[in-house]
Amino acid sequence: MIKQVYEYVKDNEFRFTVFVDRVHVINYKNIMSLQNEEISFKGDRKMIIIKGKNLRLNKLLESELLIIGDIFKIEVFND
Repeated sequence: MIKQVYEYVKDNEFRFTVFVDRVHVINYKNIMSLQNEEISFKGDRKMIIIKGKNLRLNKLLESELLIIGDIFKIEVFND
């Protein structure tokens, strides 16, 4: 029974949420580049590139990020 409950609440889907001044990322695979004007990372079958100014990366949990700064552009590439 506990295993069934765990499978129900387990969240391992890659996704990102865009806000006015930040991007919240969950279940990413790895960070590809980390620069003041560009941050890119890979998720499950996708690559995301965030371009802007004064970008900063806050690592929240093992597979959770918060990117803050002046975001100009977000590009999504499918593998």
